[in-house]
Parts: sequence; structure tokens; C-alpha cells
Amino acid sequence: MSIEHSKISRRRFIACGALAIAGGSTLTGSSSFPSDAASVSFTKHEVREKGKGSLRVAACQILNYSDVGKSTKKVLEWIESAAKDGVDVVAFPEACLCGYAGGDYWKSAQPEAFKAAEAQVIEASKRLNIAVILGTAHWEAEKIYNDLLVIDKGGVVRGRYSKTHLAEQWPAPGKHLPVYDVAGVKSCFIICHDVRYPELVRLPTIAGAQICYFSSHESGLKYEHKLSAYRAMPISRATENSIFCVMANAPADPKTLRGSHGNSKIIHPDGNILVEAGYFEERLVTATIRVSDASRAMALRAVRDETILKKWITKGVELVQVHG
Repeated sequence: MSIEHSKISRRRFIACGALAIAGGSTLTGSSSFPSDAASVSFTKHEVREKGKGSLRVAACQILNYSDVGKSTKKVLEWIESAAKDGVDVVAFPEACLCGYAGGDYWKSAQPEAFKAAEAQVIEASKRLNIAVILGTAHWEAEKIYNDLLVIDKGGVVRGRYSKTHLAEQWPAPGKHLPVYDVAGVKSCFIICHDVRYPELVRLPTIAGAQICYFSSHESGLKYEHKLSAYRAMPISRATENSIFCVMANAPADPKTLRGSHGNSKIIHPDGNILVEAGYFEERLVTATIRVSDASRAMALRAVRDETILKKWITKGVELVQVHG
């Protein structure tokens, strides 16, 4: 039996059992388990067709390489696939242009290669009229930043978000907390280890963000004790703020276990997962969302309720840079 088939998670097993109890066999036309339980929506909130007030978002779960050119080619292919699927915004994993390389890689890494790769992605965004959240790196004042390049529809570069809380040695910490308009929706951003710091989403949400794009390359399946927390934290960031969270993580390579642990997902503001990938698969995780469901209600209570934290949080919101 292959490792993919032997790794049926307890979560999927329980979910399938719940469907069977509820008569969920009608979803698949038989009494057997769904072929991919993680693709079944357990919430009433997913919008089936695009229309006014809706947005089609995607997290692209793919393995990449230290070779920037090779990674860029793969990214461009998946952008094409997303565009054909009518996706408005597609998010990629952390540092996907270099396969989240570490160690000595950065001593000889070429800034020009990253700039050229970004230019190709910008051109694809313009040609295909799709917004792209790209995991990349950039050099500034002799420092390297682990960041996301935020490209709006039509190839319009909104700016960058650089990782604030670092789990690696090669980059410098980011110093800005931006909110950008992406496909007409105010959005905020976090990268991997950032997810452990709720204020990085709470403050931009109060400032107007309705979607958080979360790009990561977390530790792999060998660190099994971390998997429960990794799954819980992005759900918490969505629920505690009443916004959507689109998480793009790298999968695990079934042959070598390199990479991360997958589980890219799209989370509704009420905490329900609209769609989620498995550990090993490379795929687009897509959903059409109703933007108005992101009421930001829980985040706004933090500055509306008369609590001892109100002034402190209100002051923190001043750190957020809201861009058009």
C-alpha cells in the first residue's frame, strides 16, 4: 500500500463517518467513503456561482525548487490553470520561487533572478487579468526579506508584505503591516510563523481587511506533534476576526517527505472550512465566497466594547498602512 493511501487522517475518517450518519452517501452516489473527503464542503456558506458581491479565490498547493527559473515556470502554469477556472485571486506558498531554500543558499542567491521571475508573474497577471499573491524574496539596503508580492488584477503591483516574526535565519524582519485592495477587497497578509501572533490579523481587520492571505511553508509531516496546532491557528485567525482566510501551504513530497504538510484551505468567517487539500497532493484549492460574509464583527468589538484593552488596540491600529 502506498504512503498516500495509508495516510488517511483521523479527521477525514470522522468526517466521512459523520456524512454517513447524516445520510451523506447521497453526495457520492454510494455508501462508500468519498474519494476525497477534504473536498466536501461542510458549510452552507459557499457560493456555488459567481455573481455580484462574490469572489473566486484559490490557494495553490505545489512543491517548488531552489532553482528560481524552474519554480517560476511551474508557478506560471498554475496561474494559467487558475485563470481558466475563473479564479480572481490565487495565492502561492511562502518563498515558492526558491522552494523555501535555507542554509548557504542565500550566500549566492541572485536578486536579479527573483526580479526577473516576478516580472514574468506580473506579465501573466496582466495578460490573464488575475490577482496573484506570490511567495518571494527581495533585497533592500543589503538585507533580504521573506515576503509576498501582492499583484492585483491587470498586473498592478500593490506592494509587498514582509514576514514579521521569523522562524529562519536568512531574512530580516518586516516592519510594515499593510492592507491592500486585491480584486476590489481590502486584504491583509501573514507568512508562516506569523500565524502564531493574532495581532497581525486583528489590527488590519479593524482597519478594513476582509480577507487574510496566509502563505506558509511549515514544518513537515515528521513533526506530527505540530499538525493539530497548524490546523487550528488559521481557523482561529478567521473566526476571531470574522473574516475569510485563504491559506496556501506547500505539500509533502510522498517520496522524500521534503516540503511541508499541505492542508491548504479556505476558511469562512464563522470558522468552517469551505475546502481543504490533503497532505501530498498538488492542486488548486478554490472556493467562490460571498464577501459580505466577512463582517469583521469580532475584530470590531475589540475597539467598540468598553474594555481595558480598547485604547491599547486602537493605538495599535494606527500602525496599519491602508493602501488603495
